[in-house]
Amino acid sequence: MKIHADLTQRAVVDSTELDWVPSPMAGVERRMLERDGEEVARATSLVRYAPGSSFSAHNHDLGEEFLVLDGIFSDETGDFPKGMYVRNPPGSRHVPSSEPGAVILVKLRQMHPGDDSFVRVNTLDPGGWQAGRAGEQILPLFIRPEEEVVMLDWQPGTALDAQTFPGGVEYFVVDGSFEDQDGRYDQGTWLRLPPGSEQTIRTTRGTRVWRKSGHLCDRETQSHD
Repeated sequence: MKIHADLTQRAVVDSTELDWVPSPMAGVERRMLERDGEEVARATSLVRYAPGSSFSAHNHDLGEEFLVLDGIFSDETGDFPKGMYVRNPPGSRHVPSSEPGAVILVKLRQMHPGDDSFVRVNTLDPGGWQAGRAGEQILPLFIRPEEEVVMLDWQPGTALDAQTFPGGVEYFVVDGSFEDQDGRYDQGTWLRLPPGSEQTIRTTRGTRVWRKSGHLCDRETQSHD
């Protein structure tokens, strides 16, 4: 299965317009944003857990990261409420579930094979946020030379100078909306720009976004053999 699998191409998906597709496990459904492979795949998806649902134990050969958008997501390491960013490195294993139900943004098989970092960040805790450019607040989630993952808040009326992304960039709009030279992106939208893209951002209403950049040039993380 290939959905927006060509990483050299711009891709934009309004996830609110997608149907929820059943997974192999009862009570777990997906909205597929990008995918290259079958059940084992390089993938970016929204995953919805019905109350009381679970997924069977599985390994993450090339890692998993997710942001809890709603509800409480759990595994044997703990409970992760709305706003938690979690990173489980290559070789990790868990048994996910949700007692009250949950929706997560999840990325699979997109980490560097040598990454061994377990990360848990509460993005709703104001303590970690820092001042960025004018009108911008930034929360670092994971930083390494070839990859940067952050949360960004842009205040209403913010207009930012053009920025180039040599290693590509992708966004998920958690709240509000923003615009660039090619369009407008409302809550629930996933956007990916290929390596070398330049972008000029502005927002009328203000927004909170999850952003990952630099990773689209690292070919090792794109294998799904």
